Amino acid sequence: MTTASHRPAQASQAQEDGCQPPLPHHDGSTLYVSDACPKLGDTVRVRVRIPRSAPYTAVVLRSLADDELHLEHAKPILHTDTETWYEAPLPVHNPVTQYRFALLRDGGFDWLNALGVYDREVSDIFDFRITTFAPSPAWNREGATYQIFPDRFARSEQSSTRQAPDWAHPTAWSTKPLAYGAETGRQWYGGDLAGVEEHLEYIQNLGFTTVYLTPCFPARSVHRYDASTFDHIDPLLGGDEALRSLARACHSRGMRIMGDLTLNHTGSSHEWFQRALHHPDSEERDYYLWNQYPDDYVAWMGIKALPKLNWTSPKLINRMIRGASSSAGKWLGGDDGLDGWRIDVANQTGRWAAMDENHVVATTIRSTIDELTDGNGALIAEYMPDATRDLAGDGWQGVMNYAAFSHPLWMWVADPHSQVKRFGFDETFPRRDGIAMADTMRELLAQIPWKVAESQWNLIDSHDSARILTLTQSPQVAHAALGMMMTYPGVPMAFAGDERDATGITGEESRTPMDWDAPENAHSATIARYRELLTLRKTSSALTHGGLRWVSVQPDTVAYLREDANDRLLVVAARQGGQQVHVAREWLGNADPQLVAGQGTVAPADRGASFALANAGYGVWRLGDIEVPRW
Repeated sequence: MTTASHRPAQASQAQEDGCQPPLPHHDGSTLYVSDACPKLGDTVRVRVRIPRSAPYTAVVLRSLADDELHLEHAKPILHTDTETWYEAPLPVHNPVTQYRFALLRDGGFDWLNALGVYDREVSDIFDFRITTFAPSPAWNREGATYQIFPDRFARSEQSSTRQAPDWAHPTAWSTKPLAYGAETGRQWYGGDLAGVEEHLEYIQNLGFTTVYLTPCFPARSVHRYDASTFDHIDPLLGGDEALRSLARACHSRGMRIMGDLTLNHTGSSHEWFQRALHHPDSEERDYYLWNQYPDDYVAWMGIKALPKLNWTSPKLINRMIRGASSSAGKWLGGDDGLDGWRIDVANQTGRWAAMDENHVVATTIRSTIDELTDGNGALIAEYMPDATRDLAGDGWQGVMNYAAFSHPLWMWVADPHSQVKRFGFDETFPRRDGIAMADTMRELLAQIPWKVAESQWNLIDSHDSARILTLTQSPQVAHAALGMMMTYPGVPMAFAGDERDATGITGEESRTPMDWDAPENAHSATIARYRELLTLRKTSSALTHGGLRWVSVQPDTVAYLREDANDRLLVVAARQGGQQVHVAREWLGNADPQLVAGQGTVAPADRGASFALANAGYGVWRLGDIEVPRW
C-alpha cells in the first residue's frame, strides 16, 4: 500500500474492500536500474511501471547534476494488459545522483519518489539515489549472518584447563545469565573459539554463510567491549591461533567470518590509555579526549571504564585503522584472516561536541578493508538511531538495521505484558499497528541507496536486546518476525540461540549459553523454520536482488512482494490468527500461487485471491510470472 495524497480513482475504490491493485512504482533493484554500480560519467537507464488504470499519459525523469535540475523524457518500452513500462537515461554526473519521476496527467503532473505518489511539491530527501560507491560484497548481500557471543556459544576441551582471571566469576553452563547489574559482565562461562569451530557444521546446516563474533580481544569483562589491547586475541578464547584456525575452518567451508571492533572507545586497562595516563608527553595522550588531563577524561556514556578515542589525531588513525600494520588491518585478509568488521557504536565514533570525524573514520577503515581483501570485505556499522545521514555508501556499507527494521517490527509484535523496556527508556515497548510499522520502514528505506539497503543486517534481536520470544511471549508471533527478517530487503542476522527458542528480557540475560544437551526434538519446530527460510533465500533471486512493493498493510497483517525478472514471492506476516489478505489479480501473474514457506491457504476472491493465515506467523507464496522488460 503506497501512502500518497493522490491515487487513481480505481485504486481508491478497490482499497476500500481490501483489494489494492498496484500503483506506479520504481526502486533501485535490478528490475528498474540497469547498473547499480556505475562509474562517474556513465549513463544509467532507469525504468518506472505505470498501471494501465492510472491517469498518467507520460513520464519525465527529474535528476540533479551539481545540484541543478536535469530533465529527461522517458519512452514507453513495454505495454501489457495491466501496465506500461517507461525508460529514461540517467546521467551519473556526481558520486551521489538523486532523481524522481514526474507522472504527467491532464491538468498537471504528480511526483513519484521513494515514498510514493504525491500531487504536491516534495522534499528532495525522499528522492531515489544511485551512487558510484561499491556495495558490500555479494557474499554479504546474498548470504545470512549468525552472531556469536563467544563466551556463551560452546566450550572446547581446552576451555576446562584455563584459569579464571581476577575480574571473572566462573559460572555453570546451565545457569541463566543475570539480567541487570555490574555482575553481568563478569559471569564467565568459558566458551571459546575452538568451541565455535567445532560447531561450524551445525551453523552451516542451518543455512548461515557468515559467522560474526562479538569482540575477541583481551578485556576485563566477558563482553570484551573494553579491550586492553588490539594486538592479540584473548587467551581465554584460545589466543591468536584460535582465531586464525577458526577463520581457516570457515573459509574451507566456503563461509565468511567477521570480527567486532570498537572504534569509539577502548577499555581503561588498554595499553594505550595506561600510557596516556602515566606519560603526559606520549603520543597516546592525543589518542583520547580529555576535559582536564589526567583525571577528567571523556568516556562513552560517562562510563569511566570506557575512555573515548580522539579521531582528530592523525597518529591514532594510522595506528588503528589505516593499512595492513594497523590494529584493524592486522586481522584482515587471507585464508586465516577476517573478511570484515562490524563496528561497535559507530554512530558515536568520532563525534564529540563540535567534533565530527565519523566520515573520516568510516572511509579510512573502508579503504583498509578494501585493500586487504581485494575489495571483497564487509564493513557494517552498529547504529541504534537513524543512520540515513551516514549511509551514502562510501564508508559504512550498511548498518545493523535497528531503526529502520527492528524497532518498528518490535513495536508491532511486542506483547503488552512482556515487561521488555524500549532502548533508552524506562518504559515497556508500546504496541503499534502494521500501518505504523510499514510507514517507518518505508520512510527510512526511502532515504538510502538501494545497494546499501541490500547490505544491511536485519535482526529480530541481538546480544543487546531482549530475545524475540520474550518480547512476543508467543512462538507463533516470533515466527512472524522471523519470516519478515528472512524476506525483507537486506541480510538476515540471527543471534545464536534464537533457533533454539532462547529467552531473555535484557541484552545481558539474552546472552544465554547454548543448550547443546537439549533433546534432539526440543527445538525442532523453530530450527525447521530457519532451515526452510534460509533454503528459500539461497534459491530465490527475488530475496537477494529483488525489489519491494507493499501489497497490503493492515493493523494485524502485512503483505509485500519481492520480485525480480526471474522470481516473484508474496510474503504475508500476521501477529494474530484469523487474518486474510485480499490481493488484486494484477499482482498474481499467470499461474496459481504456490506456498513455498510457512503456513497459510489461498482461495479465489472477487477480482483476485484471498490469502489466509489461521494462526500468527508467516506464509510465502511464489506467484505466477508476468511480462517485464529485460535489460
